[in-house]
Amino acid sequence: MLNVTHLKVLEAVARHGSVTGAANELHYSQPSVSHHLGRLEAATGAKLIQRVGRGIRLTPEGELLAQRATEILGRLDAASVELEARVGLRAGRVRLAGFQTVLSTLVPRAATELARTHPGIELNLVDAHPADGLEMLRAGHVDVALIFRHTGTPFEEEGFRLTHLLDDPLYLVSDQPDQRLEDHRDSAWVGGCEHCRAATMTACERAGFSPRIAFACDDTVVSQAVVSAGMGVAILNGLALQAHQAPGIHATAIDGFARSIYAATYGDPPDPPATTALIEILSSLN
Repeated sequence: MLNVTHLKVLEAVARHGSVTGAANELHYSQPSVSHHLGRLEAATGAKLIQRVGRGIRLTPEGELLAQRATEILGRLDAASVELEARVGLRAGRVRLAGFQTVLSTLVPRAATELARTHPGIELNLVDAHPADGLEMLRAGHVDVALIFRHTGTPFEEEGFRLTHLLDDPLYLVSDQPDQRLEDHRDSAWVGGCEHCRAATMTACERAGFSPRIAFACDDTVVSQAVVSAGMGVAILNGLALQAHQAPGIHATAIDGFARSIYAATYGDPPDPPATTALIEILSSLN
């Protein structure tokens, strides 16, 4: 039978790549770490660790079990928090992964309301791109991941549950007022990450042209600085402009284009009460 302590040791060894690193983190002696690994191999009947020179590496079986151990330990941690939270939400913790524009606009308001209504709940925040947030959610490192989806974005794989929070409109951002996409067929464009750039490409193609991406930038503040300097134009979302709008730029709404913001959770319902409380607050802020 698998032992949680043994799994914790294997997971630490996998992250550090050494027995020494795992021993230091767990406050074990190196022989104790080796002993736990040996017991785990005996329990599984699989060779999990290989000696390589003066170091070690995980076998394919060891890598597989280490990956599952990360998920299991994350779920155990979440279960512990859930049990605490069931005592009337007087105590507990909820871990939230979010991307830049929601962390600078929506989340601070939600955090204030959560602290007012449930002062015993600890809120932990992680800045993460939606794709990374979903991976952290699946691994049990966070309880909620805030993500966005544009029209045509492939749906998340089975196991993720999405709660719609709001629709965030898209804007053409330029250094001149009352501009249209068609006015910038030959302009230089600022493109963001793959998901953000996809929205720019789609909007421009519907307007009858393919944009010339001259600048690649994921930072919306930097993108606005480029536009303000007259070096190009961009498509940005409303939350980004709410968080920061640079002097000298003009934003024109693009009809029919918006991205949808969701709170994602993972696994079968119900969610822990602290997680539910946070999502209800986020949903109420629109």
